[in-house]
Amino acid sequence: MHMTDSRTIAASPEEVWAAILDPEVLKQCVPGCTEMSGSADDGFEATVVQKVGPVKATFKGTVTLSDMVPGQSLTLSGEGKGGAAGFAKGGADVKLTAVEGGTELHYDVEAKVGGKLAQLGSRIIDGFAKKMADQFFTNFQNAVEGPQDADGDADTAVEGGEKKKGWFKKLVS
Repeated sequence: MHMTDSRTIAASPEEVWAAILDPEVLKQCVPGCTEMSGSADDGFEATVVQKVGPVKATFKGTVTLSDMVPGQSLTLSGEGKGGAAGFAKGGADVKLTAVEGGTELHYDVEAKVGGKLAQLGSRIIDGFAKKMADQFFTNFQNAVEGPQDADGDADTAVEGGEKKKGWFKKLVS
């Protein structure tokens, strides 16, 4: 499965870069992630629980970052084993470009599965992989920008009359 897309995040390339290297941000963004540990330098270990069609599995795996050009680009590579369900592996080439109003995050994703998962058929697997990638990058955008109001403006979710920032924005503000 191969997929390419991009989205504009209302944050500087430096903020987006810091977030993509943070294991807590990644844990929050990976759908079904129950554990994430490690560092950008040494790689991350993760546990992810997912249901694909009739197959539910707990995947234990690793994520490594390579080809890092600070503030500009990197490659995320991951591999997970789900016992009898099979395995999943893939990667994403991520490029960051400063644009008016924030940062354009462009990603090029490649994913492969084997075992029982592969027997579900490419249509189910491709749809699931696309949904996972979209959900990850949507979660990532929300983690960096903070909550969105009805008009789509970042950082304006109001609680008790006070503007509220996303937790990552609070760290870097």
